Amino acid sequence: MLVVGIDPGTATTGFGFVRETAEGGLEAVEYGVIQTPAGLSQEKRLSLLFEALNDKLLFHRPASAAVEKLFFQRNVSTAIAVGQARGVALLALARHGLEVAEYSPLEVKQAVVGYGGADKYQVQQMVRALLNLSEIPHPDDAADALAIAICHIHSNRIKQFSQV
Repeated sequence: MLVVGIDPGTATTGFGFVRETAEGGLEAVEYGVIQTPAGLSQEKRLSLLFEALNDKLLFHRPASAAVEKLFFQRNVSTAIAVGQARGVALLALARHGLEVAEYSPLEVKQAVVGYGGADKYQVQQMVRALLNLSEIPHPDDAADALAIAICHIHSNRIKQFSQV
């Protein structure tokens, strides 16, 4: 099963495609970030984000998707911008008929590291280890997106076992 994880943002959106192998292992298929130029209007940045996500989804055709839940920060304007990017990501995923799961940062850390209070470096190290990568994925948004995809795969495994 191929899963896409998305860490939304207007300036930088992380994406990660992770495949669960027949043996139960995990492999990174592609990961990176979609960046939009700061000088563009918000609607043009969101349009570029939509088009880039759409292209990635058309190319990889994932079976499932996961997006990070909006974590409200003190900066309301940042939260609104992230919310808009999240909405664009959800729209792109819906257009491809994907069922979307949403996970909080705490849930992602718990699923990847086994501890909800893990720091960013611990999560990145576990992503590297779980995907058998030679180095920590960069930039951070890409590593976060991979972690979200891993969280979704682990959550699906638990759901399957609980239905048996």
